[in-house]
Amino acid sequence: MPEPNFDFDLLTIGAGSGGVAASRRAGEYGAKVAICEASRVGGTCVLRGCVPKKLLVYAASYAEHFADAAGFGWEVGEPRLDWAKLMHAKQTELARLEQIYRRLLRDSKVELIEGHARLIDAHTVEVAGRRVSAKYILIATGGWPELPSNLPGIEHAITSNEALELAELPRRLTIVGGGGYIGVEFAGIFNAAGSQVTMLLRGDNVLPGFDLEVRERLADQIRARGIDLRTETGVRSIENQVDGSLSVMLDHNEAIEADVLLYAIGRRPASAGLGLEPLGVHVGRDGGIVVDERNRTSVANIYAVGDVTDQVNLTPVAIAEGRALAETLFHHRPTTVDRRFIPTAVFSRPPVATVGLTEAQAREQHETVDVYCSSFRPMRATLSGRDERTSVKLVVERTTDRVLGAHMVGEDAPEIMQGLAIAIRCGATKHDFDTTIGIHPSAAEEFVTMRFPVPRDE
Repeated sequence: MPEPNFDFDLLTIGAGSGGVAASRRAGEYGAKVAICEASRVGGTCVLRGCVPKKLLVYAASYAEHFADAAGFGWEVGEPRLDWAKLMHAKQTELARLEQIYRRLLRDSKVELIEGHARLIDAHTVEVAGRRVSAKYILIATGGWPELPSNLPGIEHAITSNEALELAELPRRLTIVGGGGYIGVEFAGIFNAAGSQVTMLLRGDNVLPGFDLEVRERLADQIRARGIDLRTETGVRSIENQVDGSLSVMLDHNEAIEADVLLYAIGRRPASAGLGLEPLGVHVGRDGGIVVDERNRTSVANIYAVGDVTDQVNLTPVAIAEGRALAETLFHHRPTTVDRRFIPTAVFSRPPVATVGLTEAQAREQHETVDVYCSSFRPMRATLSGRDERTSVKLVVERTTDRVLGAHMVGEDAPEIMQGLAIAIRCGATKHDFDTTIGIHPSAAEEFVTMRFPVPRDE
């Protein structure tokens, strides 16, 4: 039987990082590709996440640079942040990036269809009043910030989406959540910008799932910066006051006031309204599309990548998944994404970066583990007078000497960890680290100078 005559070889729903990566590479391999997008091209990372957030992190870091300059002999006037100017500059940059994404799609011969897409059957999508067919369909719609549905007054709260668009810098900002990436990053941004920041965590500390010492060191630094960090605290209700401020009633009957209340309790896969379930596409309880190691769903010709799946929710992972899909389907090179040793960074103040196993994970998986730690005052702080310490940690399997994980809290941690991730993924041993010449003076050299493991009760 001849193959049906489809409009496209690949039709992607969602023009974010993963969808664009897959579509462009497929187009470059000669496939006929279309991509559907109901909003702006670029997705969460470019428009509502990594990029705008990192720009604000850069802006906020100048507060510390101005304060530290005096210790190095600089005399500067009282610095002032023009929030409106910063927001305008950010928006200008995002508009530029969106146009670049559109051009990249054109250059790769990918047709952009603007509008909300819905699957009609396993090969047909309806979008913008038009029905198009494709041999393969890729779902790459990402995720969306969650809000609790049954909390009185929740309509007065905002999510990270709105936090990136605030017209004015709030005097008092309260962040509610689990202390994950978004919560600690926005706490650092607004604290440095001049807001009075309160963090209300459901759990016992920031960054659940990270190494315990990383969590403790970051919490110490967050509090040292004047952020009111409260653990095991929940919200019972929210009320709008006459003056426009918010009264937040906590679960132990204490009320606190805020000008802006930011909820950062996580993100939910944006799979609703796509018409997946009637086609037999398996979707988890949280909305995440269930996929196999090649990102194929329960329907053979439908795939999903990125935050809409039940896999690792990181932009570089979505990009890798999208490219692997194009290699498999259109370049005759079956490819899977190796999800071991994925590095990650939290752009908190100070930043955190990590790759591989935490100490607890390593002890669960290996019989004998050695841990090497170093905590030191960074050179810049010696003249600036800032009370801050950098912490680094290596987790090593004793028998094989292989490094299982690396963790860092301190300036430049993300830049340093990217290089370490390559070494650890390649199977580097502690001996390899020990015999590597350090770059002096630098924080990175601490990773190659730790001689003795710290005592631990096995």
